[in-house]
Amino acid sequence: MELQLIATSTMGLESLVARELKQLGYDARNSADGTGRTLFTGSERDLVRANIYLRTAGKILIQLAAFKVSNDFDTIFDAVKAVSWEDWMPENAAIKVNGRSVRSTITSVPALQRTVKKGIVDRLMKAYRTRTLSEDGPEYEVEISLLKDFAVLTLDTTGRGLHRRGYRLMNVAVPLRETLASALVQLSVWKPDRPLIDPFCASGTIPIEAAMLARNILRRRSGR
Repeated sequence: MELQLIATSTMGLESLVARELKQLGYDARNSADGTGRTLFTGSERDLVRANIYLRTAGKILIQLAAFKVSNDFDTIFDAVKAVSWEDWMPENAAIKVNGRSVRSTITSVPALQRTVKKGIVDRLMKAYRTRTLSEDGPEYEVEISLLKDFAVLTLDTTGRGLHRRGYRLMNVAVPLRETLASALVQLSVWKPDRPLIDPFCASGTIPIEAAMLARNILRRRSGR
């Protein structure tokens, strides 16, 4: 099954994420709205590869729906309920909904999140033929993002974020995010056969990310 996938990143790094995806063999394009999102398509296997190999992306999302909205929560509810959530979530899924609204006529993010949650719950109760959902299972994080009069509904496949490499066992003061450190290395003129000097290395994130790039070391998804 072909999935519409989104790699999120710090705004301004979309082209670098797209370059990484192209190096992995995907036809990637940056979102035109400047929201730090890079779009590509792939299978479930490609989704896993992106979560493993991308060094500058923050999360990998599955786009489940995209639709126009007006100042009308019924339109959002109907669009959410039309998604086959039972294909993505078990009956006992713990559903978490995040919302964003940018220059939209719908400004109440809490009301937006409640509407999305209600649409998902109604669909799952009908699909699983139950009147209640226990929500005591694994957490599934859904996001509804409004930009002007357009909505995008996504499912998070990453969890705690791709910057959590696993080598940072303790928190440090004002840490540099690992995805940003890797981006700085990749945007520099440094190559693995050249010395790298960082006189203000603090916790050493930039040298560590450079070493991981040079040795093609992938993160261990553990630690902070």
